Amino acid sequence: MIEVSGLRCRYGNFEAVRGVDFEVHRGELFALLGTNGAGKTTVLETIEGHRAPAEGRVRVFGVNPARDRRIRSRTGIMLQDSGFAGDLTVAETARLAARMLTRKSDVDGALDALGLDPRRDVRVKQLSGGERRRLDLALALLGEPDLLFLDEPTVGMDPESRRATWELVRGLLRTGTTVLLTTHYLEEAERLAHRLAIMHEGCVAVSGSLVDVLAEHDARIVFTAPEIELPALIGSAMRHESRVEIRTPDLQRDLQTLLNWADGRLDLSGLRAQPASLEEIFQSVREEVPAR
Repeated sequence: MIEVSGLRCRYGNFEAVRGVDFEVHRGELFALLGTNGAGKTTVLETIEGHRAPAEGRVRVFGVNPARDRRIRSRTGIMLQDSGFAGDLTVAETARLAARMLTRKSDVDGALDALGLDPRRDVRVKQLSGGERRRLDLALALLGEPDLLFLDEPTVGMDPESRRATWELVRGLLRTGTTVLLTTHYLEEAERLAHRLAIMHEGCVAVSGSLVDVLAEHDARIVFTAPEIELPALIGSAMRHESRVEIRTPDLQRDLQTLLNWADGRLDLSGLRAQPASLEEIFQSVREEVPAR
């Protein structure tokens, strides 16, 4: 659905994107993550066809998005800020957006799916920030696009609306829609993404399937115990007073060894075992990749 190869983008003498490569496959959700200023918005704008690359190749549905406008009828775009006309109502805004599309759109269905039907006669300027984001998403879904771009889709939403949006996106994926997501909510990417790329300083620092990316980083076992010699483990243990933290590449094996050793010997108070998280990986990218 999307091919990006050797992509470079410049603003004058500043190179914002420096040789980015990735692909997005049909029916998957690909999360494009990055630190502030990493270049992900520039990459997204290039894929959407709003700018031409300085170097490299970008293809959407097999064509150049900057030159072939036919892709517009097959894509839905949720921007960070759509710049709504505040004096129009929710329904008027949706009908106006639908009239600009070549594909038939179910305005009422889109508003209902995002819980906006009760607010259809409310002026946009009277909506909360979270309601505006839901309207953004409703407009992006008009025309039932094959490819959906979601740029920070749940910013400003309350937890209930965020979870409802996640379920909506999962439903779209089940029907075959392809999604390219950017988000600062790492839990969002962790719950939804099949594959991901983390950008830093204009480059892709980490990429792959969510399972593979998490598997490349150590899991953690944490507990409280008195000073005592631990059993032989694959991972390494660190102690701070009574708190013990074990970093391990094999969570199941070390946890089993630890539990067998502790059985009948002592209580591992506050025991927690968890695999690596995207938050830890994201932080390691910030700390390990040198700035330009």
